[in-house]
Amino acid sequence: MTGLLRIEDLSVTYRTEEGDVPAVRGVDLAVDAGEVLGIAGESGSGKSTLASTVLRLQPSSARVSGSVRVDGSDVLTMRWGELRALRWAGASIVFQGAQHSLNPVRRVGTQIAEPLRVHDPRATDDTVTSRVGELLEQVGLPAARAAAYPHQLSGGQRQRVMIAMALACRPALVLADEPTTALDVMVQAQVLALLSGLVRELGVGMVLISHDLSVLADMCDRIAVMYAGRVVEQGPAAEVFEASLHPYAGALSAAFPRVGDPAARFAPAGLPGDPPDPRYLPSGCSFAPRCSRAVDACREQVPPLEEKRPGHAAACIRVGEP
Repeated sequence: MTGLLRIEDLSVTYRTEEGDVPAVRGVDLAVDAGEVLGIAGESGSGKSTLASTVLRLQPSSARVSGSVRVDGSDVLTMRWGELRALRWAGASIVFQGAQHSLNPVRRVGTQIAEPLRVHDPRATDDTVTSRVGELLEQVGLPAARAAAYPHQLSGGQRQRVMIAMALACRPALVLADEPTTALDVMVQAQVLALLSGLVRELGVGMVLISHDLSVLADMCDRIAVMYAGRVVEQGPAAEVFEASLHPYAGALSAAFPRVGDPAARFAPAGLPGDPPDPRYLPSGCSFAPRCSRAVDACREQVPPLEEKRPGHAAACIRVGEP
């Protein structure tokens, strides 16, 4: 695997008083410059843990193995100084929920300026102020909004501030963890269009996390679908959405009706059951208890993620069977 971001055999387990909780299990992913990789899955599938681990933001209770390389350097073995230099400058993150990520008692311009000052202590006040205004205008806000506090901005404006902060030091990689959470449909479309435009203009690599497979199909080059901490399907975005190989990815896709498609009105009502408790994962395929196509062999062995079509892999032993 090659790429701007290369993740190999990544596993993250949280230690709790009730026992170990495996959140990410043996994940392999890669992202190139100028490419958008979408990661989909229900809550608890390991998406956010994966994103936070790329910048080593996981809590001290996490036990991590495998490797995470950004531009060739392994984040998991970096010394503190190297890690500090990477964050915001080499790779940055747009956290889920800007309302809870921004400091409510500091002006947004000051918060955008912070990574600039950290990575270039010699920068003058005029230089920083000019860059903050440039970033705000880049994300569609007037430079004057730098003087506002977070509560004076709408949800969409706060999310734009978070994106501006993520772009402040011109990183090569941006991780966007459900950047449109709690936004209305119109604002969501604007934020997604903004992200798409920035990828084209700046050539950054992006990991876009969402539970909405239809959004990822429009935004991304490739999609990886996660379930119970594992990648169960990965391939070209249009193929994963329109012609899923894994039953779970197919269920996610069917949950979003196609506009103008009369057949979509009669789509399945939803996926029965709930994701498994990561502390008590079922034997074999973790999705088997919810899968209408499961057979005895599915409950006996963990299916490997294997290429079933050119560039399209799935972790399911029944791909191609009637």
